[in-house]
Amino acid sequence: MDNMEFNKIFAAVLVAGIVASLTGFISYTVIHPHKLDENAYKIEGVVEDGAGAAAAPTGPQPILAMLASADVARGEQAAKACAACHSFNKGGANGIGPNLYGIVNANKAHLAGFAYSEGVKTKGGKWDYDSLNHFLWKPKAYIADTKMNFIGLKKPEDRAAVIAWLRTLSDSPAGLPSAAQIAAEEAELAPPAPAAEAAPAEAKPAEAAH
Repeated sequence: MDNMEFNKIFAAVLVAGIVASLTGFISYTVIHPHKLDENAYKIEGVVEDGAGAAAAPTGPQPILAMLASADVARGEQAAKACAACHSFNKGGANGIGPNLYGIVNANKAHLAGFAYSEGVKTKGGKWDYDSLNHFLWKPKAYIADTKMNFIGLKKPEDRAAVIAWLRTLSDSPAGLPSAAQIAAEEAELAPPAPAAEAAPAEAKPAEAAH
């Protein structure tokens, strides 16, 4: 056997060995996948056993105390998302939603010629700070059939900023809330204190056998 023939046989054996090793490695990896120590993508805020889970708020947090110092520019910026449906200038045309100039303390459904939903028309009262706080938190929770398909502003700072900006859109801006009104709102809307866990019952000593 000459050297050329020997080299061909050696090369063939070497390639076959490499292919066999690689095939075995791939088979082991597929059949015995490596278990991750933790999820590659972490999901925040998931509590497996339910212990210590914070209850979701069932209504808006108080905002009256924030109005005096609220960032009006922030409110104007946030309200730009509403410009697709509303106009804000005095005498502005209604769009999908009504013009909002002078909305603070205006009667609900006050604009003649705008097709308000029945819920808005029958709600009654004014768009005072409390009503705006509830509506901006979750419109459909405040008026179920409102045409405003908006999930709401969950941060109280955002709602206070928007309401503070809306307050400026008026020939005679509404007055700021009094200390008594602020205290009343906080008493009404403050989240309930977490329920105290019941103390474990003390074990009663076993009665002596008679």
